[in-house]
Amino acid sequence: MFSGIVEELGWVEKIRKDVNLTTLCLRAKIVSKGIKIGDSVSVDGVCLTVTQKKGERLFFDVMKETLDKTILGKLKVKERVNLERALKVNDRISGHFVTGHIDGVGEIAKIIKGKNYVEMHVKAARGLIRYIVPKGSICINGVSLTVGIVGKNYFSFFLIPYTNELTNLGLKKEGQRVNVETDVLAKYVLNRHDI
Repeated sequence: MFSGIVEELGWVEKIRKDVNLTTLCLRAKIVSKGIKIGDSVSVDGVCLTVTQKKGERLFFDVMKETLDKTILGKLKVKERVNLERALKVNDRISGHFVTGHIDGVGEIAKIIKGKNYVEMHVKAARGLIRYIVPKGSICINGVSLTVGIVGKNYFSFFLIPYTNELTNLGLKKEGQRVNVETDVLAKYVLNRHDI
């Protein structure tokens, strides 16, 4: 379980591809502290298990299902990734409850920039849109955000300068894809209502 508050912008150092499995080696100065093998780390919003640790290098085995359903399969060496360690029971939750289980992938359709202002519009499948509400919570690449507008096939959110600089969302361009995790509470409410 995570909060969607990114601790560090790490980077991909190595990618080793095998049959149905990819091993990621990420460099993380902050997140590597206190981490041990078996711990969970949110990597661009995807909950991954640390399988090996060598100093500031963290290794993760990523299975085919995760590679197919998220943007992790498209990562490249030197690419920046949002990182967050799992919550501790006694920590404050500054964002919202984030599971690290990605619901789908969206595409950045529009980026509007102004002084101290960034607005992003993300195209997404209707199956995702049904769980998104204006002023509700959304997690994009592991970043807890507040939803702005919700349309038939898109939603928007805004970045404060801090989030724009600290996360990889500030590096994204129109046409790039992002991991989307909708609010877990909305999923339970809507699925319970459908019964």
